[in-house]
Parts: sequence; structure tokens; C-alpha cells
Amino acid sequence: MTITEKILAEHARRTTVKPGENIWIDVDLLMTHDVCGPGTIGIFKKEFGQRAKVWNPQKVVIIPDHYIFTKDKHAKRNIDILREFAKEQSLPYFYDVGTSRYKGVCHVTLAEEGFTVPGSVLFGTDSHTCTAGAFGLFATGIGNTDAAFIMGTGRLWVKVPETMLFILEGSLPPYVMAKDFILRIIGDIGVDGATYRAMEFDGEGIASLNMEERMTLCNMVIEAGGKNGIIAPDDKTFSFLKARSDQPVELLKTDYNSQFIRTHIYRSKDLEPVVAQPYSPASIEAARQLGEVSLDQCYIGSCTGGKITDFIAAAKILKGKSVQVKTVIVPATTSVDKQLTEEKIDGRSLRDIFIDAGGEIGPPSCAACLGGPEDTFGRLNGREVCISTTNRNFPGRMGSRESKTYLASPLTVAASAITGKITDPREVMG
Repeated sequence: MTITEKILAEHARRTTVKPGENIWIDVDLLMTHDVCGPGTIGIFKKEFGQRAKVWNPQKVVIIPDHYIFTKDKHAKRNIDILREFAKEQSLPYFYDVGTSRYKGVCHVTLAEEGFTVPGSVLFGTDSHTCTAGAFGLFATGIGNTDAAFIMGTGRLWVKVPETMLFILEGSLPPYVMAKDFILRIIGDIGVDGATYRAMEFDGEGIASLNMEERMTLCNMVIEAGGKNGIIAPDDKTFSFLKARSDQPVELLKTDYNSQFIRTHIYRSKDLEPVVAQPYSPASIEAARQLGEVSLDQCYIGSCTGGKITDFIAAAKILKGKSVQVKTVIVPATTSVDKQLTEEKIDGRSLRDIFIDAGGEIGPPSCAACLGGPEDTFGRLNGREVCISTTNRNFPGRMGSRESKTYLASPLTVAASAITGKITDPREVMG
């Protein structure tokens, strides 16, 4: 069996499962946030009763992160609903905004707080919950109704997905990041090329990536329709989790004779910086071919591009230079925000490098990635053309439907900030 099948079989209390089978599985963790949490809570109370208790308070994690730094009364009401529910249910893992417990973007917070345990099952009311598959667990997004059912029972009815295998041969060159690789894959197979399939990543190129770059890969499998992304745990996985979790870790790997619906092999040396053009993550073009596209804004942040690895990459490009267009920097979490000050390049902190270059640093959150209210930091409010490290570029995704968003790696976005046009990072790298 594949690693996905093994995890699902274990949580179905069976020895084996096959793709296409429908099974009941036990859930290890349910995550929700301020966008979908209130709806989930409403359905839970309607179906299980106003006084019903969640199946296990230790296994429900609530992380406000989307529409939080705003004056919008509706967004604030959503937070109030979460607070009331967390208090009522005595939930220990509620990371309330405006308190010392606040963390930031849910997907990065889950990893930082040690919730991404290899071999486990994680569901979240956010499509990018698949990010956690980088740690060797089954993680996927669900709707409010399914989440409410899990709240009450701790179980869910799922279909075992087929698995597609993506092998990366060789380490990535210094001008290419995981974002380029996953965009290349989406461009090759399309936004529906992995519909309800597990996307498993393997090969020496994957092994060479740090955990944050692996998270970027798994984060965007949903943009190809994938049910989940997954990478077998290794020493890097265990090292990352050792300081964050004392939960037992199960080492599961795909069997050598497992059946894949399709196998794709890529060579790192053949990859180059790419950009997804409006309005699809699959509309891929080489960055070097888009040099005539003028920009109004560059955005570095989100669960996809707001981790410390992403900011180190961007800072190496921006150090000692000045941006030509508005450049927005949004750390994913408070921990990453702190690291912007602690992490240094040639004696200069990343924060100082960004500020000296003319960048604007916002509070840790999802910020403009999902548009948000009018006062959301970094939101596109007109006909702006933006290049961003985020994961989607649908009409209106970052605010105005009149705007255009191009998706790229932190290296490419930083290089573009310097020139004011879409720029291959090789043009400005020393």
C-alpha cells in the first residue's frame, strides 16, 4: 500500500484498504478558523444540540487568522463566536487574536505547535489543510458540515484516493524554489489533473528540501484538485518535530510494489523560475518570458510564501537594493515575525533588509491572500497588477476583481520588486 492507504487503513481499524473504497475513519485532529468556524459551530449545535460537547476537546484546534486585523463588524462577530464556543467547550487549543496566545496562519501554526504528527489524520475547514502532508500524515480540507460531524463523533466517511507519484531527481538549483516546482506540476497536469487523488512526492530532490519547502509543495496540491499531498517522514521531519511535540511518531512509508495511477519524473536541472498568470495557477509561463509585465505591487506572505525560508530567500535578493513598486511583507506567524529580527544576513536582520529596501511589513496573518475587508493589509483595491507568493490568483482573490495577480516564488517576487516588472531572479542574483 501507499503511505496514504496505510494511514487510512490504520484509522479505519483495518489491515488493508484499496483506492475507491468508502470507509469510516477515526480522526486525530480537527482544525477550524474564523472564516468557517462559526458555520461549523452552528451546524454542530443544530445537529447535536445546543448543549452538546465536542467528542474530544484535546483534538479540536481553533486558529483565527483570516479576517482579524480589521474594523469590520461582521469579522469581529466571527471572532466572538469562536471565543464563546472555546470557553463553553473548555478548548485548550484556541489561539485567540489580541492575546499572547495568538499565532497567525493556521497551516503554519499547526506545524509550529507540533500538531502535524506523522501517520495521523488531520481535517481542517480550509482547503490548504493539505499543507500538513509534508510531515507524513493524511491532511485535507473539508466543508462545515463534515467538520460539524467530526466535532460530534470524531469520525468521518471518506473514499480512499488513488495516488499519483511525483519524483524529483537532484537538488534544486539556487534560483529555483519549491514554489516553482509545484507550479510547474500544476501547469503540466492542470487544475483538475489530480482530482480526488493523493499526490505523493519522493526522490533525492524532495529529500534535500527543508520542512518549510516541503510544506509549500503539499500546500498547493489542492490547486491541481488533489485530495491530499504527502511526503514520507525522514530525519528532517523528526528533527523538526522533536522540539515541538512529545507525541509518539509512527514511521510509515510507501511499499516498493505499490500501485500508482500515474508517475511523473522531474529533473531539478531542467526546472526554472516560473510564474502563474491570471487567472489560474495552471497558466504557467517562464519568468524570463514575462519581462514586459509592469507591476504595481509585490506581495510576500501567506501559508505558501510567508515562512522564514521564504523571507530568507527574498532578503538575499533585496539586500542592499531598493524596491521600485509597493512591496508588502507579511509573516505567516508571530514566530516568523520574531525571526525576521533574529535571522541575519551579513550582520543585517531580515526586517532591516526589507525596511531599508522600502518594504512594508504587516502583522502576522493571512492578510490579503483571501482579499478580506476594505481595511485588510495589502489588499488590492483597484486595477493593480501584483506578483505574489500566495497560492491562488482567481478574480478578486486578493481583493478587487479588477486586479490581476501573478503567482511566483519569493525569489522571483523579490527580483520583480527591484525592477518593477516580472523578473527572473537569475537577472539580479549575484
